[in-house]
Amino acid sequence: MLPFEALLDVTATAAVSALAVGGIGLAVLRLVRTRRMAVQLAVVAVATVSAIVAGIIAITLRMFISSHDRDVALTVVAIAGLVGLGVAVLLGRRLARANQALVTAVRAEPFTAPAQVLPAELAELSRELEAAYDRLAAAHTREQALEASRRELVAWVSHDLRTPLAGLRAMAEALEDEVVVDEETVRRYHGRIRAEVDRLTEMVDDLFELSRIHSGTLRLSRQRVGLDDLVAEIVAGAEPLARAKGVRVRGAAERGLPLEVDTAELSRALRNLVVNAIRHTPSDGSVEILGEAGDGRALLSVADCCGGIPAEDLPRVFDVAFRGESARTPGEGGAGLGLAIARGIVEAHEGEIAVANAGPGCRFTVELPLAR
Repeated sequence: MLPFEALLDVTATAAVSALAVGGIGLAVLRLVRTRRMAVQLAVVAVATVSAIVAGIIAITLRMFISSHDRDVALTVVAIAGLVGLGVAVLLGRRLARANQALVTAVRAEPFTAPAQVLPAELAELSRELEAAYDRLAAAHTREQALEASRRELVAWVSHDLRTPLAGLRAMAEALEDEVVVDEETVRRYHGRIRAEVDRLTEMVDDLFELSRIHSGTLRLSRQRVGLDDLVAEIVAGAEPLARAKGVRVRGAAERGLPLEVDTAELSRALRNLVVNAIRHTPSDGSVEILGEAGDGRALLSVADCCGGIPAEDLPRVFDVAFRGESARTPGEGGAGLGLAIARGIVEAHEGEIAVANAGPGCRFTVELPLAR
């Protein structure tokens, strides 16, 4: 037989033997696929050595090698197989310990990554689990804060609704029972009823707008508008309220700063900021609205003379129904939803809103992306 033909014969014989043993090994692996990793690694090691042994036996029988040479080759393979089996068992036990450490860490509360060195795959899984637990913890914290905010909103708004409704009932009963009959008092009652109805309507509108923001159903109809035009419109709309309060309102903005925004929604957000500033600024005070560009974004600030906000209240300024006071007295302050609505609208425009104490009062800052 030629050398090349002999090589092909040896290759075919070894391949057939290895495939036969490998098929048996795969069948055994399928049977033990739910067992521990150490058992599966041991099966792999045994199948590998068995495939080599089967190939050597087949080749020796095919090529008429002496029994002494065959015994030597089989002894060498057997020793190598035992070493490989031992390494596989040790590796399996190491994987089992690493897996058990990871399982123990997952069952712990809170999750802490195992201190021992893990294989690369389990180490990556541990990092992903740690990140997932951090996200779950943050989501749980947000859910608790949201639930507390909902309870607070229901309690506060219920009080805000009950007070004007009680007044409306009392005035309606007085008019119906003709307790008041003089024309001046009747006219005053009618005017008060209209004012309370307007306030209740505004409160319901705010609640509806807030529900749209929180439910994600707020739809923006964007159009191009100049920041200076927006500031001028806000100043003109706030002038009557400021004049009645004795507060000066000044506004200025760089010309030529284009925005792609929903004009109605953004005007509502900015109007809430300005009205809030006017309400908390004493008479003879001033509210300043400034619009400018910075770092490729439009910056709009509303500064007032409210005397500043306590440091512990600054993180809660934009919370739903937060007024900065524990007493819920009826008045023109609304249900405390204006700043929460402003934040929701600004964030819907991919913007940011913040507040900080500055000078004689505080300064609200709104950042919005400029139109391309």
